[in-house]
Amino acid sequence: MGNKTGEQPDLIVVLGPTASGKSALGITLAQRFAGEIVSADSRQVYRGLDIGTAKVTPVEQALIPHHLLDIVEPLEIYGVAQFQQDAVAAIDMIIQGGRLPLLVGGSYHYIQTVINHFDIPAVPPQLELRARLEALPLPQLLAQLEELDPQSMKTIDQQNPRRVIRALEVCLVTGQPFSQQRGISHPLYRCLLLGIQWPRPFLYQRIDSRIDERMQAGLVEEVQTLLERGISHERLDALGLEYRFVSRWLRGEYPSEAEMVQRLKYASHDFTRRQLSWFRREPRIVWLDGEVDLVAHATQAVQNFLQPTPTHP
Repeated sequence: MGNKTGEQPDLIVVLGPTASGKSALGITLAQRFAGEIVSADSRQVYRGLDIGTAKVTPVEQALIPHHLLDIVEPLEIYGVAQFQQDAVAAIDMIIQGGRLPLLVGGSYHYIQTVINHFDIPAVPPQLELRARLEALPLPQLLAQLEELDPQSMKTIDQQNPRRVIRALEVCLVTGQPFSQQRGISHPLYRCLLLGIQWPRPFLYQRIDSRIDERMQAGLVEEVQTLLERGISHERLDALGLEYRFVSRWLRGEYPSEAEMVQRLKYASHDFTRRQLSWFRREPRIVWLDGEVDLVAHATQAVQNFLQPTPTHP
């Protein structure tokens, strides 16, 4: 993989905002460089969350081996600590098989735990405490986190109740701020981070088109199936914007499907802005223009990265 014996193994990371084309680029690069893909998506780990998460299709999965898709049920709690453990195990297995691992996704917090090898607080889910926190409105949760751990408030996704509740959970169980318990160990891999960027208006058009496609593909029916399987509306709220908005529409919170879809699009634009702000904090990302020879530029970047380091006599 371009390394000398004893050096860190190579890892290619393909990231970017919603609807930027990460999955397609990851598959193309994996085909060109004898690779396998590890999904870095906090929702694609769940079985039955296919349309709403834009999970790669069975046909796409047949092209290249994919790891960490469909590994838990939606009722289960699957957090970042478990993801880190599973992702490192999958990456190491791919390396041992002589293949190139590609970590592909848009869940930046999940990606960080792998590329930076964070030490994550080993606090198992506290179901009773979590249930009490989930019953509180988000502004109250944020106020509590601001009091207990103001540093986390600067970096956490304040629109994501699941992230806020987890940070509070760790604070309350350990008696220490969550932000002070997450250290960085020695990185396990030599990483190339490739980010896909588009002009903002065009990216919003891509997001809107994808939402329309998901609705036509049966997103509402997917949510109804999840409800029939015993997934509560409260749990759907925590599984991402698509499930949250469709669930609330089914509960009568919006006067029409059209208004629900429009509100979902606006919320997705807002989420994308937050994604981009997170990504901009990472100086190692090599940004690729989605409009100009994306595959060619990505291929060249990977080739340059994988070239063996010249040895000097």
